[in-house]
Amino acid sequence: MNGLTMIGAALAVLGLIGLAIPVFTTHDTKEVAKIGDLKLQSTENTSHVIPPLLSEGALVLGVILIGAGLYRKR
Repeated sequence: MNGLTMIGAALAVLGLIGLAIPVFTTHDTKEVAKIGDLKLQSTENTSHVIPPLLSEGALVLGVILIGAGLYRKR
């Protein structure tokens, strides 16, 4: 496999993952106050949305790059 095909495969896989899991959540824990050994912490959940058009574009570009890599190999 040449580099073009590998990059295309990676983009295609990322596009499929983006379509399968369009929303993911991250957790951020912050220290609010500290008094001696006592710590007060706050946890904030943030949802991130991957636009479907971006996932589809990565998938299409990946397939095109795979095709170009295979065509170039011939």
